[in-house]
Amino acid sequence: MLIDTYGRVATDLRVSLTDRCNLRCTYCMPEEGLQWLAKPDLLTDDEIVRLVGIAVTRLGITEVRFTGGEPLLRPGLVSLVERCAALRPRPRISLTTNGIGLARTAPALAAAGLDRVNVSLDTLRPDVFQRLTRRKRHQDVLDGLAAAHAAGLTPVKINAVLMPGLNDDEAPGLLAWALDHGYELRFIEQMPLDAQHGWRRDGMITAADILTSLRTRFTLTPEDAGERGAAPAERWLVDGGPGRVGVIASVTRPFCGACDRTRLTADGQIRNCLFAREESDLRAALRSGATDEELAERWKQAMRGKKAGSGLDDPSFLQPQRPMSAIGG
Repeated sequence: MLIDTYGRVATDLRVSLTDRCNLRCTYCMPEEGLQWLAKPDLLTDDEIVRLVGIAVTRLGITEVRFTGGEPLLRPGLVSLVERCAALRPRPRISLTTNGIGLARTAPALAAAGLDRVNVSLDTLRPDVFQRLTRRKRHQDVLDGLAAAHAAGLTPVKINAVLMPGLNDDEAPGLLAWALDHGYELRFIEQMPLDAQHGWRRDGMITAADILTSLRTRFTLTPEDAGERGAAPAERWLVDGGPGRVGVIASVTRPFCGACDRTRLTADGQIRNCLFAREESDLRAALRSGATDEELAERWKQAMRGKKAGSGLDDPSFLQPQRPMSAIGG
């Protein structure tokens, strides 16, 4: 069991498969991209499956989410999903992706055992998409969403970040469109995880801003608090339901007290918090011949050091040195 000193138990594992991405979102990385991790630094497929297996069979992990960078860029992704789905007890397996390439791979991923997907889509306007991502791939994302839905990777969830002066007027339209297509929309406050360290608290669109905008068009009823559990999103019924919308307010409404997540980076580091500035190296131990029991104990020790909160509400907060693309979402 992965339990910290505050009694929180981690059952949800986020696994970054690569730090590379085929978009250049303004809130994530510079237009020229980043210095990517060298291939020898990345965990191999066998190493990933072994560590996920330890987490599932020895440490109580029940949910595995593959992330990036962009996980669809990882060669062998379908095989990774299939091998992790074969673990017993079987974890629930999901994927966070920008959707580019999902139209081609969704059927194979579903057949391999993937349960569902989260797809990033911040705008319905192709010109705004290009300004936000610096790529002309808007239709590819829409096609990927449709393919995921058709393949049964449901509920298909959409993650949207609103940025001032770009798409901050789109919340009601995005929600209406998502409901029409049977997708579950979640707005995410912009977080201090950009490679440029350009995030400003006074320049972000907050959860309160988002809800005010949505209520110009919809009636929102808070979901029963007991249904949220450790989920990062607060959810509301839209116009009485059954449609829902979520808001992940990591900055203004932190939910650290219920956190059940642990993270494995693409280069084999354990992070006990998305905003942590410290990591614990499993890759070196793994490659030095550590046993499964020894690796599990190292993982437990890493989680015991988890802090009470992310520190985002502290004026002295410092961003993690590594950006989102390197540590996974």
